[in-house]
Amino acid sequence: MRQPSETIYTLQFGLVCLSSFLFSASFNMLIPELPAYLTAMGGAEYKGLIIALFTLTAGISRPFSGKLTDTIGRVPVMAVGSLVCFLCGFLYPVLTTISGFLFLRLIHGFSTGFKPTATAAYVADLVPAGKWGEAMGIHGICFSTGLAIGPAIGSTITDHYSIDILFYCSSLFALLSIVILANMKETLPGNERFRFRHLKINRKDIIEWRVIPAVIIIFMSYISYGAILTVISDWSAHLGTSNKGLFFMVFTLTSLLIRFVAGKASDRYGRTLILKISLALLACSLLWIGLATSSLSLMLASALYGIATGMLSPTASAWTADLSNPAERGKAMATMYIALEAGIGLGALLAGWLFIDDLQMIPVTFYTCTGITILALIYLQFIYKSKMTVDAG
Repeated sequence: MRQPSETIYTLQFGLVCLSSFLFSASFNMLIPELPAYLTAMGGAEYKGLIIALFTLTAGISRPFSGKLTDTIGRVPVMAVGSLVCFLCGFLYPVLTTISGFLFLRLIHGFSTGFKPTATAAYVADLVPAGKWGEAMGIHGICFSTGLAIGPAIGSTITDHYSIDILFYCSSLFALLSIVILANMKETLPGNERFRFRHLKINRKDIIEWRVIPAVIIIFMSYISYGAILTVISDWSAHLGTSNKGLFFMVFTLTSLLIRFVAGKASDRYGRTLILKISLALLACSLLWIGLATSSLSLMLASALYGIATGMLSPTASAWTADLSNPAERGKAMATMYIALEAGIGLGALLAGWLFIDDLQMIPVTFYTCTGITILALIYLQFIYKSKMTVDAG
């Protein structure tokens, strides 16, 4: 493995962060507008599939992206993810039936199945292990900035122009992400040229068992995010919020403010301590969202949700890197993202099943997510027992 730099502030790290910003903005700018778009096509009952199908193919592609990341290299796999986003933006205006739309959501999911997996491995290659939390936090700031800006941009473009223009703007952001990747150096030594045999997957290529403790926490904590992606636009509108992307902007901005500090804190005080604090805050925020009776109350709950996720995300990513075998870092990151996508997908299906355009069921959805998050905290506090001295601090 390439010897990492002693500092995280390098040109390569800056480029990967910028590419991730553009990539996350590309696919997330569509999220607030897709439920209404699908409803206009007569597919209101399929709202839960908007996120579930996306995460399904993202999860399915993870073992492939993990293996390819460890064989052909980090940069080519990142490029494939951005390329899928670029192509899908042009296809949404063409496939205007419900079945065509749902098919595209399946295809679009391959983008997040590939790029984040390779990016996480790339970041871990670039920096020393003692600064993984800090690096994941800074990278998360850039990725989350794209997540925050994306929905607001998406709603603004749709309000002033059309949703077709929104799709084309999504493609433009993905294209810029690809251009940046062209100037990035590969960090995997001895990377191979792509061969179709690299797509052959067996059982040992799917799961990195060393990272299962982190996987359990990630899976349970991201169920709530799938629910939010599915129903928060309707809940925001019901409580008087005119811009459907405002909830995403608020929670992502507060997430940005805490990520850098949380990442460094996990390097110093240990991953599990920061995770316990973040899970407790996450449970409180989800309960608050369900109890919200005004737009202001919802935005305050969103801010707390952002603080919780801003602490949890870089810490969980760094913990995954701690637990992994360096020679199989791509597979470890793929395993982490399989859990993340599975959690989001299950949350979206759960929310879609409970909601079905009945606003009275939205609080029940978030109460359910609160309970699941508390179970994750119970696991970390009372069940998880570390057998390796991998926890920093």
